[in-house]
Amino acid sequence: MTLEAAGGWRTDIAPYERPRMRHSIWQMMNTLVPFALLWYLAYESLSVSYWITLPLTMLAGGFLVRIFIIFHDCCHKSFFKSRTANEIIGTITGILTCCPYHQWKHSHSVHHASSGNLNKRGVGDIWTLTVKEYASSSKVRRLIYRLYRNPFVMFLIGPIYIFLIDYRFNRKRAGWKERLNTYITNLSIAGGAGTLSWLIGWQEFLLVQGPIFFISGMLGIWLFYVQHTFEETYYENEDEWDYVKAALQGSSYYKLPKLLHWITGNIGFHHIHHLSPRVPNYYLETVHNTNPVLRDVQTITLKSSLRSLKFRVWCEQSKRFLSYKDMKRG
Repeated sequence: MTLEAAGGWRTDIAPYERPRMRHSIWQMMNTLVPFALLWYLAYESLSVSYWITLPLTMLAGGFLVRIFIIFHDCCHKSFFKSRTANEIIGTITGILTCCPYHQWKHSHSVHHASSGNLNKRGVGDIWTLTVKEYASSSKVRRLIYRLYRNPFVMFLIGPIYIFLIDYRFNRKRAGWKERLNTYITNLSIAGGAGTLSWLIGWQEFLLVQGPIFFISGMLGIWLFYVQHTFEETYYENEDEWDYVKAALQGSSYYKLPKLLHWITGNIGFHHIHHLSPRVPNYYLETVHNTNPVLRDVQTITLKSSLRSLKFRVWCEQSKRFLSYKDMKRG
């Protein structure tokens, strides 16, 4: 399928590429208010039992994922019509999720423009080597790649490195606006953490915020990883790469229970999001249901998505992900 062939259903998507103020405001209310309430209840429960605190922090972590989706939509200018409103709300939600607005907006835009392009890997995506590249790599590079792709490192150490360390630094060619936004975000995160630690105690702060941060970070990385890492995903060289194919074949439909779709801001309809990033998250499911072509995509479930943990390298000949064992078998 090519961009030219997209015209048959392009008109179905167009009406949903315009955000609605009342929908966006309502989503902020039903996300930020419960998150704040859960944070407060988790803190209050510390004086009773930490076994009460943990479930509350887990639920709050889910709402922080939903806050990230609001941030994510602001980066795509799809949450509000106003550019200024997207920047303000994007910066605020970026502080809550430890993501600088302009920095993340840039890297994620590159990801959308190059997802599945073998010649343009390396920015805003999961590090992926082809079989040939892995075979020709040095032992040190192979070891680093294996560590990077190890589930323990990716989902347990990854959130700490990415959200607490990596996002604190500007990229080399960042403009002054992007740099300033990163500094504001960093200072706000430090100021907020310091203020809460002073008000309630640093130990209490870590006991509440620690699990919330870790759970939301782990879920965020998992959602991004699993929706691009499935056996017959899409990778092509520059001269054969196609945007629509990359969206519909290289991004999956993560079929989740209704509640999980809600808490994750419908990001499970990832193929729709890659096809048109201007569609707000609250319209993704509706767009998915508008046309049979948009439903004829790779579908994964909670159970089948676990298979992605074994995929390591991309085989250009068979056009599929392989495990290390599959690669050794040739």
